[in-house]
Order: sequence, then structure tokens, then C-alpha cells
Amino acid sequence: MPLTKDELFRRIRTDAVLEELSIRALARKHCVHRRLVREALTSAEPTPRRQSVRRSPRLDPVKKTIDEWLRADLEAPRKQRHTARRIKDRLAEEADVDVPYSTVRDYVSMRRRQIAAEAGAPADGFIIRHNRPGADAEVDFGEVVICLAGTMTRCHLFAFRLAYSGLAVHRVTVSCGQEAFLEGHEYAFELIGGIPVGQIRYDNLSSAVRRVVFRSRSRVENPRWEAFREHYGFTPFYCIPGLEGAHEKGGVEGQVGYYRRNRLTPVPTVATLEELNQRLAAADLADRDRKIRLRSRTVGEDFAAETPLLARLPTESFGASLTLRPRVDREATVTVRMNDYSVPARFIGRKLQVLLGTTEVVISDGRTEVARHPRLPGRGGQRLLLDHYLEILLRKPGALAGSEALDQARREGTFTADHEAFWTAAKASTDDEAAGTRELIQVLLLHRHMRGQDVTAGIRAALSVGAATADVVAVEARKAAQNAGPSPTITAGPPPAPPPPLPPPAPPPVTERTLQRVAQLPADHRPPPDLNRWDQLLRHRRRESS
Repeated sequence: MPLTKDELFRRIRTDAVLEELSIRALARKHCVHRRLVREALTSAEPTPRRQSVRRSPRLDPVKKTIDEWLRADLEAPRKQRHTARRIKDRLAEEADVDVPYSTVRDYVSMRRRQIAAEAGAPADGFIIRHNRPGADAEVDFGEVVICLAGTMTRCHLFAFRLAYSGLAVHRVTVSCGQEAFLEGHEYAFELIGGIPVGQIRYDNLSSAVRRVVFRSRSRVENPRWEAFREHYGFTPFYCIPGLEGAHEKGGVEGQVGYYRRNRLTPVPTVATLEELNQRLAAADLADRDRKIRLRSRTVGEDFAAETPLLARLPTESFGASLTLRPRVDREATVTVRMNDYSVPARFIGRKLQVLLGTTEVVISDGRTEVARHPRLPGRGGQRLLLDHYLEILLRKPGALAGSEALDQARREGTFTADHEAFWTAAKASTDDEAAGTRELIQVLLLHRHMRGQDVTAGIRAALSVGAATADVVAVEARKAAQNAGPSPTITAGPPPAPPPPLPPPAPPPVTERTLQRVAQLPADHRPPPDLNRWDQLLRHRRRESS
């Protein structure tokens, strides 16, 4: 590594004193010219290098013109001021002078600052903000890309950051809509255990702001957002629109970039968003041991100091999920945020209530839940459950083989190899593809009121005896359910002790009057009943329905 000039001077002066070398010997030892040795012996600090003044013969005649344009820019609107490219073009058009762009750029960059200072323009800088413990916070959304279930998916990172301690809470969602915005706040408030008592700083995103009042800090807020912040009792602060207001919440702006580089690089591969958010929660917890820049305390130590100063959470949550009422189309789906979700076919043509959350879509008919789906990312996706179409497929069995619902059931593993084997056997035994498909659909209907493992056991038992009919599967499934006992539940405790057996009831007393009435009854001379004809019905083979 080459020595700096200061270090070279120090070594030359040291060798001259300790080894008493001559100027020629010092020059030979350090491989430098004798003039440099004499300079080092004369002064301990090297003489600053003289900066050469570069001249541009083509630019010199038009420098006054450029200065006039830059002075006029001081009174012009900010978005209609000269750029270096525009100045180069005007010189070519109006003065017929062709100057290289780099030459114009360097001159404009230097003179713009000098002219602004000469005119007394205000200095463009930043002021360090004083953050009180438990007072202020900042919120922002940032785009991230993850490999979700094998597909590269563009998602959104919600970031909530306390200004004093720098403690940040992160959550990835498939959308940056209002439901994700509100749920992100609820998640952050629950995690930090309180609400900042000062201001929470935001961009002018549409989830919170309907309209920005021109040249004012006033905002026309979204009514649902206004109800949400009144419920939790915090004060919002909206930054200046555009890049000019980014510095007003610079902490969270930098936090989003830091998190992308350090926690989401390389691109994470997960099966579900819940799995990714669990990773982020663990990373946020580990981040409390980090020190921000030159601070002497960690993030966790500063957060411990401001935790008692946070406002308490309300006893009830607001309910951030968005409520919609779409109509079910003829394909038994509802469209929510440009994605289709299936519902049972009996609801075709009706309006249903949809609770749209960040991770789930819950569809209800009044107070009865009829479908629940994981929320799809992006647009144009379809989430179809095969069970919702079974009534239609009973009338149109030929549509099953090429249906999208069957393809999704195969990919998710709900339509197993046992179902495939039963379908093949049923079509082969009836010599009628439609009849075999109907037998399969009857088996799929059993899943509505029986456990999947019992139905699968019934399918295997039926195939083992060569009977590919839904009736045999139902009987064998009930046997498997009886052998397995009652279905265990997570919340159920130990079974209660059986009550003690009740004593047999005492027979009613026989009175004298009862005996007299029985003696007066006429004798019964009818022959005893013959049950042979009824026994024949047990041996009668029921005709199979086609």
C-alpha cells in the first residue's frame, strides 16, 4: 500500500535524525527526488498541491448568459427551472454554441450555489429533531418481493417506528389498502403495549387522506380512518406531499431500506405470509439489541425508558377488516379486489357479506359463515373450492374432469390419490363415465359431515372388496368413525364421569278393579302373525340407481 505524503515526510525526517543520512542517501532509500527530500527537511507538512484552473474556450463566451438564466430561476417555480440539459440545449438553439454536457453540468452545479448565496436565498439544510420518550412515531409502506409458495410475488412492508428509541415493528401484507393500514397499526400497538402520546407521522396516502388542502397542512381525512384514530386516541401529522416531505419522517424512510437490505436479502422463500411474519417478529425482537449510529444505549434500553409513558390501549379493538357486499356471479364466485373467491353454489345471484382482512377473506350470509379463503396477492387470481360446486356437478358430471376447482384441489392435496383410484374404479365398474363420476361426487359429499380420514378409510375398504359405490364407502366410513371413537378437540377437557345408574322404576300396583276388567275382555281367536313375507324383503337386492 503506498504511503501518504504526510507519512513519507515523517519517515524522511526520522531517518535524517536517527541515521544521519545525506539528502542523496535519503532520496535513494525512499525512491524519491532530492527536491522532495529538501522539502521534507524544511517543513513537517507537505505544501498543498496547487489546483489548476481548467478553462473552457467554448464555454467562456456564454458564462454570463448562463448566470442570467440561473438568476432568473430564483424567481421561477421550482418545477420549471433550468436543468443542465436544458441549458445545453438552449445554448445550441439560441447561441449556436455546442458545449459538452459534462462541462455545462459542472459549471451549473458550481454557479447555482454561488448565485443563490449571493442573492441571499435561504440555506437548504436539515434540523435535528428532539424526540421525547413515548411521544412520536412514524409509519410508512415499502415494496418488497418474496418467493411465496414458489412464485415471485410483490408484497408490501408495513413499518411502524418509535422516534425516540428507534424500535420498529414490521409486517408484510399482500396489499397496502386501508385494511392492511389499520391492521398494521393494531398489530404495532399490541406489540409495543401502548399508543404514542404525541404525533404519528404519515405520507398523504389514500387510506388516511382524501384530499390535500392546497398550500396548507390541513387534510380532508377518510371517515373510517378518522373513526379509527379517534378510537385509539392518537394525533396524526401529515408530511409535505412529494419528495420534499420525506425528511419529515426520515427515520422510518431509512428503516424500510435498512430492513430490506438486512432482513429481506436474499429474497425470502416461504409457503405462507404468516410464516414470513413470524420470522420478521423474531428479527424485530433481536433488533432490540442493536445500537443506532453513535448512541451509547441499545434500542431495547431506550424502549424500556419510554414504555411507561405510552398511552393505554382501549379495552376493545376497532375491527380493521373491510366490509363489502358483492353479488355472487353464475360461476359461484365473488370478486374482491380484482380476485375471485368461490362460495357454495346455492348462493348464486345473492349478495353476501365479505370481511376483507390482510390475510383472510371471510364470506358470510347474515351471521352464518359460508366460506373462508386465504387472501390472494395481486390481481386476476382465483381461489376455488371443489366442495362449493358439487351440486352443479351432480347435474353436469362431465365438467368435473376439466374444472379449475379440481385442479386446485389436486395441487392443494385435498383431492388425494385415493379419490383418483375410486374415480377410476367407479367409471370402469359402471361402463358409464357420467355414472362413475356421480358416484365420486357422492363420496365427496360425505366430507361435509364426516372426517376426511374416515372417508379415506371408507374408500380404501370399498376398493379392497371391489365395490366402487358411494353406499359402500359411506358404510365403511361410519365403521371407521365408530372404531376411532369421538373426534378429539383441542379445547375439550377430559370426558366427564358417567352418572350412576338409576334404580329401575317400581311396577305400578295391580288393583282389584284392573283384574276385573281384564277378566271381562273377550277371548282372541286370531292366528299368530306370519313373518315369512317380511323376511323375503331382507333377501331382496336393491336395484342400483344409474
